[in-house]
Amino acid sequence: MIKRTLGAIAAMCGGTLNDSGHAALTVAGISKDTRHIKPGQLYVPLAGERFDGHDFAADALAKGAAALLWQTDRELPGELAGKPAVFVPDTLAALQRLAASYRRELGLKVVGITGSNGKTTTKDMVASALSGALRVHKTEGNLNNHIGLPITVLELDETVEAAVLEMGMSGFGEIELLTRIAQPDIAVITNIGEAHLQQLGSREGIAKAKLEIAAGLRPGGLLLINGDEPLLRSGIASLSLPEGAVVQTFGLGAGNDWTASAIEIGAESSAFGVTPSGRAAAAALNAGEEAGAGVISGLSVPVPGKHNVSNAVAAVAAAVRFGLTAEQIRRGFQGLKLTGMRIEPMRAAGGAMLLNDAYNANPTAVRAAIDLVAQLTGYRRKWLVLGDMLELGPKEEDLHREVGEYAGPDKADAVLTYGPLSAHTAAGAAKRFGLPAAGTGSAAPGEEPAVLAFDDKTALAEFLRARLAPDDLVLVKGSRGMQMEEIVHALMRE
Repeated sequence: MIKRTLGAIAAMCGGTLNDSGHAALTVAGISKDTRHIKPGQLYVPLAGERFDGHDFAADALAKGAAALLWQTDRELPGELAGKPAVFVPDTLAALQRLAASYRRELGLKVVGITGSNGKTTTKDMVASALSGALRVHKTEGNLNNHIGLPITVLELDETVEAAVLEMGMSGFGEIELLTRIAQPDIAVITNIGEAHLQQLGSREGIAKAKLEIAAGLRPGGLLLINGDEPLLRSGIASLSLPEGAVVQTFGLGAGNDWTASAIEIGAESSAFGVTPSGRAAAAALNAGEEAGAGVISGLSVPVPGKHNVSNAVAAVAAAVRFGLTAEQIRRGFQGLKLTGMRIEPMRAAGGAMLLNDAYNANPTAVRAAIDLVAQLTGYRRKWLVLGDMLELGPKEEDLHREVGEYAGPDKADAVLTYGPLSAHTAAGAAKRFGLPAAGTGSAAPGEEPAVLAFDDKTALAEFLRARLAPDDLVLVKGSRGMQMEEIVHALMRE
């Protein structure tokens, strides 16, 4: 974590000390929450629509905070007069400026990651790959926004050798803000989907917003983009990259600089190799891999799906860029632990395989999950349990229907949906299954309808529990607001 004198903190964030006599005071770490503040930290009061952290400053000091940031448009209460403080015009902007200054002082490598889908999984994979040789810190939980990212940067210990920072957004300009704080040596864009269509209007708009990550790339840095996404390939033509920065592509299709090869998909893991080309091949050879082409073989990650293999290829490319050998990357992947509810393999009480992918959903991600189910073999029956996809804008009903039409009998044996929007998913699936309409979740015991729409999660779970066999496979996916993991937990209970 950041450890600086209060005078240095003031200079780094563009603030002014309330008393120069406090300049030599040492601050160790920052906190914006008095419930978790630790002695010696700098308290950063943030203001929201329904709260103002300045109201809790006295409590922060009572719990051991060494000093305060204080926004100049707030009157300093008399009991705080003379306490160590740094005055700033805006505490949030000061927090962000402090993080950017601290990052410039750190002698470490940074990987920034964004994309419509797979950000967190790719973050976990990159951090794991790098851990084969480096001391790594990564974004925890969902601290990937204009507050969470600067806090993550300020938590970095000065002995950390590499940081992997996830960058989320909902509108234009947000990724640019984050990348200018993080100043990544490598910037990764996993893909372009339909998340945030409501705010950005089109997939082209989403691509433009994600490509903002290049704005903070350090000179000589690397922009890694998913080369299977045409919008990214075309979008880089209009980018102005820093001096010496280069673009490389990764993915599953031919023509990428880093391409997955020899893919083997199971319900709980994926095995693959990485075939580099051009400049990437030279880098792979420098990584010490066998074979004249520099193919990196024998890789494995504990998550199923070709789309996750694509994410892992990006992690390999980043690790090679930082000088890791193929053996170090393999060793790093062996310790990979993924953040929960991203195609997390679990077992139902009766033994059926459950794929808990309930963290979030949009059409691109759902189609990828459906493809995964289609790839897996050896199951008596494969079930798709799909919840509403939120924040898709005025075309949300059509997008749900299209996902249902994608989920045909060639990919799964049955489709169960939950939520008002997913009724349109069920309608699309019924069309693919050759049914006049989807059922309504009221089938009698013993019946086996292929497509049913539910408006009650408990009823859906009970219906499925009564029909699951030990050799069945169930994928559960939906937007975060739908809390589809409740169905997973119900199926796991005896």
